[in-house]
Amino acid sequence: MRYTLRDLGTFKKIMEAPGRGVPYTVRDLAEASGVSRSQIGRLLTSELNSLDVVDAHAISEALGVAVLVLFMPPASPK
Repeated sequence: MRYTLRDLGTFKKIMEAPGRGVPYTVRDLAEASGVSRSQIGRLLTSELNSLDVVDAHAISEALGVAVLVLFMPPASPK
């Protein structure tokens, strides 16, 4: 199951001003979330617009926001 990024601008803003107060770089977010730098970079360039549910949750948790703030689950389970 894959979750789709809701809004690239929101994702970028939250990376720039996360709850921890220090902006995240791609490398920092990759280290904090366990998601590859490549995937995060591809999200930021719109080359990729969805992630595996586990990765979507990991990024959201690292940024300190609910997963549904950043990502949409699929409309149906299939």
